[in-house]
Amino acid sequence: MKVGIAGIGKMGSAIGSRLLSLGHDLTVWNRTAARAQPVLDAGAQWAPTPKTLAESVDVVITLLTNEAALDDVYGAENGLLAGDVQHKTFIDMSTVRPAKPQEMAQRVQALGANFLECPVGGSVGPAKEGKLLGFVGGDAQDLHKVRALLDVICRRVEHVGPHGAGATMKLAVNLPLMVYWQTLGEALSLVEPLGLEPQRVIDILSDSSGGPNMLKVRGAMIAKTLAEKKSDQITVNVATMRKDMQAMLDQGQAGQRALPLTTLALRQFEAAAQSGWDDKDCSELLVWWLSQGNRA
Repeated sequence: MKVGIAGIGKMGSAIGSRLLSLGHDLTVWNRTAARAQPVLDAGAQWAPTPKTLAESVDVVITLLTNEAALDDVYGAENGLLAGDVQHKTFIDMSTVRPAKPQEMAQRVQALGANFLECPVGGSVGPAKEGKLLGFVGGDAQDLHKVRALLDVICRRVEHVGPHGAGATMKLAVNLPLMVYWQTLGEALSLVEPLGLEPQRVIDILSDSSGGPNMLKVRGAMIAKTLAEKKSDQITVNVATMRKDMQAMLDQGQAGQRALPLTTLALRQFEAAAQSGWDDKDCSELLVWWLSQGNRA
């Protein structure tokens, strides 16, 4: 099975590296060619356009920034759907509103191809190790055809329903994490007067019943960010978090579900963005919160 990836950002590169390490035939495309160089050096082939990519592989995985990028990469003159794509399978792993994969499925299936959504839970580290969580929406028979591929990318693949269900599950999985960044900032504001070292504070919180898995995994990075007032790496930036939280609120409104905590947290993240934090790592939200004097 020949695999293609459109969108070689941090996650696309990590997944690509994982597939290459297992001997998969991989072709990649990215809007900025230089970002694909590490996977090209590792053995991937380069496709000059999305159309060329789709025509040269059996399965295309897309990891794109937002819905506008999906429309462009799939639907442009040299987009993924511009050539003969009959019987090919497209798997979109982007985090978008549930209505988008429903729309994309209709466009892809009209051309005789298969479409699955499989947004994933996890970051770059788990992606490199094949330990992501995959939330699949789409036809069970289409999933069966590519299940072996998804099983080497994800430690757990859940078929949660028709198109749109995967996006819904991804938003639900991300919601507590997004809100937690705000609650962690507020918790740090309480203990700030104690003058304890950030590493010690994070270690205590991680070991408590209020310490989620995220804090255990990212604790060292968070403590370093707090100590240095900046992050050396960007895992997820504030702009992406705001985009995802707005999608959560949109979906809640569509289903007549109130999300008051998400609404309040998003207001704080928007304030951080207005202060110039949009392109910074999510861990720097804590630095911003404390810098604002928003203490108990």
